[in-house]
Amino acid sequence: MALWTKDTKVLIVGLGLIGGSYARALKKQGFDVTAITRSQSSIDYALEQQIIDRGFTQVCREAVSHADAIIFSLYPSALLPWIEEHQHLFKPGVKITDVTGVKTCILYDIQKVLRADAEFIGAHPMAGKETSGVESSDEKIFTKANYIVVPTDKNTPEGIAWCEELGHLLGVRKVTQLSPEKHDEMIGFVSQLTHCIAICLMTCKDNENLVNYTGDSFHDLTRIARINDRMWSELFMLNQSALLEQMDLFMEEFKDLRSMLAAGDVEGMRGKMQLSTQRRALFDQSKGE
Repeated sequence: MALWTKDTKVLIVGLGLIGGSYARALKKQGFDVTAITRSQSSIDYALEQQIIDRGFTQVCREAVSHADAIIFSLYPSALLPWIEEHQHLFKPGVKITDVTGVKTCILYDIQKVLRADAEFIGAHPMAGKETSGVESSDEKIFTKANYIVVPTDKNTPEGIAWCEELGHLLGVRKVTQLSPEKHDEMIGFVSQLTHCIAICLMTCKDNENLVNYTGDSFHDLTRIARINDRMWSELFMLNQSALLEQMDLFMEEFKDLRSMLAAGDVEGMRGKMQLSTQRRALFDQSKGE
């Protein structure tokens, strides 16, 4: 039985790139979509482009109390205070999810204070762009994306299924489940560490003419270096322990490769390259590339 029906009223809090992309995907499938975000220009754009049905720059009692589903697309530090302040407006039985890139530091605290007649199920769409704002939103970013549901023992089977169904509604490539702790470890590696590497590649060499000498490899490796410093520094700090472990893992591997180069160990380098090629081939195969 479908847990999302055409009568489901959706509220999106935070209408940026990801919130706007959720809105586009759900609106195109006939859902009633309301948004709350700070910028009037974002609301105006979303209404003009028919991304949402209505929008507000302040918390609206009617918008919150009528919502069957609430999707938070806020900075992690803003989530708990918003829920604590406004959960008295929630409709009984409302289901809530998020798009946040860290889980352990927020999920348990939210579920601890949440009303008994509401359910929060953590989720993380592995999708994005280098640009931000609702103007950059595009439901197609979900097409090849993974979508991670992050349940705890506070969640019901129905709530987890509801959150998984949302991923399928977005049109993602694959829906998986991870615990909050395992999520943060994996995201520390596949997302946050990669951003750290891209940042360092762009900052370790000061050459304003670099663009005249680069090829696709440098361009591809540094695509994510154009970064929202406020958001990503917050994500790094909230996942500090897991990210430091992944950075140490990478540095040890990099030192190993450097030692092989310094020692002229061609066979060692080739062995590492062959392992890299094998693992990337499996990665591409699983993604259907």
